Amino acid sequence: MYWPQKGPSNTDKTIALAVKRAGELGIDHVVVASCSGETAKKLAGKVKNLVCVTHHVGFTAPGEDEMPATVREELASRGVRLLTTTHLMGGLDRAVRNKFGGVYPAEIIAQTLRILGQGVKVCVEISVMALDAGLIPAGKEVVAVAGSGTGADTAAVILPAHANHFFDTKVKEIICKPREF
Repeated sequence: MYWPQKGPSNTDKTIALAVKRAGELGIDHVVVASCSGETAKKLAGKVKNLVCVTHHVGFTAPGEDEMPATVREELASRGVRLLTTTHLMGGLDRAVRNKFGGVYPAEIIAQTLRILGQGVKVCVEISVMALDAGLIPAGKEVVAVAGSGTGADTAAVILPAHANHFFDTKVKEIICKPREF
């Protein structure tokens, strides 16, 4: 499915397609990118095992956590596992770029994945991050849900590999994504 435009207007339809495809393939684990928690709330209760990956603390401002504590508590009470950590493709390489300029391997990988859209890049990234954190099982396909800013407009079936074997990661299916991004 290709959405005519990117953005949060696709969230409900993206979630519906992701849940449907996970059911068809017997996939028990879904990983969602959600900074405010709104997209994770919409997915909670619709899938067996939900992992929500947020921006790291300090992403927007030093010491600031974009997801309010009350939302974290609500999601946890609904069985959602939360992961807040440094982004796979934005850690030390980004710090070096910000300080000294230039482009580094993780950023080249991220930009290459963005050829397919920001959401596809995020789906790959959060799947590997969740695997590295031990929140999803190794060797199992997951459905990943992400967006191009706020909300969700992309879903994919991914077989993630740990970061130290990143290139063994396989994007098995792109369930939906914006055509224009």
